[in-house]
Amino acid sequence: MDLFEVIARRRSIRTLQSRPVEPEKLQAILEAARQAPSAGTLQAYVIYEVTDPARRRALAQAADQEFVAQAPVVLVFCAYPARSAIKYGQRGERLYALQDATIAAAYAQLAAAALGLGSVWVGAFADEAVARALDLPAGLRPIALVPIGYPAEAPAPPPRRPLAEIVRRI
Repeated sequence: MDLFEVIARRRSIRTLQSRPVEPEKLQAILEAARQAPSAGTLQAYVIYEVTDPARRRALAQAADQEFVAQAPVVLVFCAYPARSAIKYGQRGERLYALQDATIAAAYAQLAAAALGLGSVWVGAFADEAVARALDLPAGLRPIALVPIGYPAEAPAPPPRRPLAEIVRRI
């Protein structure tokens, strides 16, 4: 698939098979995330690869979304504000670290889709519960949970607003 086909075919997949994700595919996804652009190339984020069932259940509880526990792997993207603040001060701490983590997560989702895997962005969760589930060190802020696995569903394309509604040409 070329990039535009991957983008067009990517869906939010909440029902995944229990089949494990091959280590080489997971490595390719993580490498894609690592290649994502970041402010000052600081990569002000940390990615947790969660395969332990008890931790996945704790993440599902933190998100109040049971499907998170059913995924064979959950990637948790955490902003690392202090890393960005070194170069960019408060703006880096407040904004750039968040952007770095979200761009990396988006690249991971596209890589997963290109490899025939499903994923979904989970942003609704209790930060403190995620931090406890992963024993996060102080200073890391969870931004997104991304469950990944082989799809057990094939959702139709979601409706999208026409470009005329979202693009302003000036």
